Amino acid sequence: MRPNPLRLEGDRRLSRIAGPSSLVIFGVTGDLAFKKLIPAVYDLAAGGLLHPGFSVVGYGRREWDDEQFRALVLESIQSHAREPFNDDVFASLREGLRFVEGTFDNPDGFTRLAEVLRELDRTRGTAGNHAFYLSIPPSQFPVVTEGLAAAGLSQSREGGWRRVIIEKPFGQDENSAAELNATVERVFPADSVFRIDHYLGKETVQNILALRFANSMYEPIWNAHYVDHVQITMAEDIGVGSRAGYYDGIGAARDVIQNHLLQLLALTAMEEPVSLEASAVRAEKEKVLEAIAPLGHIPTSAARGQYLDGWQGGQHVKGYLQEDGIPADSATETYAALRLEVNNRRWQGAPFYLRTGKRLGRRVTEVAVVFNDAPSHLFPEVKQSQLGQNALVIRVQPDEGVTMRFASKVPGPAMQVRNVTMDFGYGHAFTETSPEAYERLILDVLRGDAPLFPRHREVELSWRILDPVMAEWETSGKPEGYQPGTWGPSSADQLLARDNRVWRRP
Repeated sequence: MRPNPLRLEGDRRLSRIAGPSSLVIFGVTGDLAFKKLIPAVYDLAAGGLLHPGFSVVGYGRREWDDEQFRALVLESIQSHAREPFNDDVFASLREGLRFVEGTFDNPDGFTRLAEVLRELDRTRGTAGNHAFYLSIPPSQFPVVTEGLAAAGLSQSREGGWRRVIIEKPFGQDENSAAELNATVERVFPADSVFRIDHYLGKETVQNILALRFANSMYEPIWNAHYVDHVQITMAEDIGVGSRAGYYDGIGAARDVIQNHLLQLLALTAMEEPVSLEASAVRAEKEKVLEAIAPLGHIPTSAARGQYLDGWQGGQHVKGYLQEDGIPADSATETYAALRLEVNNRRWQGAPFYLRTGKRLGRRVTEVAVVFNDAPSHLFPEVKQSQLGQNALVIRVQPDEGVTMRFASKVPGPAMQVRNVTMDFGYGHAFTETSPEAYERLILDVLRGDAPLFPRHREVELSWRILDPVMAEWETSGKPEGYQPGTWGPSSADQLLARDNRVWRRP
């Protein structure tokens, strides 16, 4: 008799449910909290993944009471939650909503926060388990962490835990990242610090691990003997918009390559970990980052650009220098590309090309593993340049999924060969909807499950790769202009042309 899989597996949610706890959000009135964090909490509650006593505490300067905060939470959920609104779910969540008025530098606010958390421990059963989400500028991290420490909120007590969640940017270079890490880890132990990179919470990013290590067909060819090169792209078709104040002086490389793209590279290139425990995954990612060779001649190993005014999608758009709040002489890049080499046995000779930019041809994030040319002696009439190389493309966004490109015979009497694609899409293959990245990451924090969160060593290694590039760009004039709706400056094309390769056009 075949076993009943339901009897063996039971409810798969049970191993994922968070224990009793609360989430304290600093910067709770900001866009991130309103559009992402609060809706993610509701979606977790709607999925039955939070403890019945789970509570959310907002901390901010506004003179609000709990009812006003509850109204904000309700509006956020109704506007941005993924799950349909359910009165019973909200009613349960509503009971655990609290607001604490206070500034970041005022000890009285942290004293009131401590009182509220003690009240939640008594009335909601949060058991001394509290996570502090710093949805605030990094410049405010020291004052907030010190305020938490002074109020006795950073140390775990009586079997409970305390954790802190910080958002990128994790510094602006290796030195500032090390400083920031030291500041936070003076107050919270290293294993209680969770650095959020929301890209690592996306289903498709996590699927890189499943694709590679849960299947036997890919791993034997996942190396430089079969792979010609790898392209990792994060492209946006919009400009800086309302982010101008943050973006200028940061630029594309610091904003995206240092964190998102180098993390994608590490997951793509790493060796199989001994387990999916956080320490094992992190150790393999760190080995990859340590193996990346220093860029030699930076002008031929990196490219940058800045979008101009022009036509895109049937409308005229501003150039970067015409955007509101951008200085007319800004040298901040809106496009950045790097050619990196991983100097280990697996990847020696197969370069990794990373690129990101704004006002590009379309919005897309993908990892493309491009394989070596096949021998052509059987099909001499087919030019390899026309046929193209086999490729495995992992689409992170939009239309999450995986595409394989390979050659196939065209129907008919003649032996003609051309490229075809085989496509897997999450939306077609699964009836479940993919959770938002912040749902997965918040749940992992509450459960203390950290494989997708970069630790300070990964952050500092990433800056070590990027710092020489930024230093060179700061002394080499302005970025090359490129037209909106294109795929970046000509220098980026030359970056690959030197290797007789071309960028993919997603």
